Amino acid sequence: MADKPDMGEIAGFDKAKLKKTETQENTLLTKETTEQEKRSEIS
Repeated sequence: MADKPDMGEIAGFDKAKLKKTETQENTLLTKETTEQEKRSEIS
């Protein structure tokens, strides 16, 4: 059945083959920050 995953492949997965990556966090702007940016673009 194609709708069920093959658990044998998951169990045999080698995590050592994964590459190390750096995570970067992107924060959302607040309403105040947006207003400040709008004011600085106008002047």
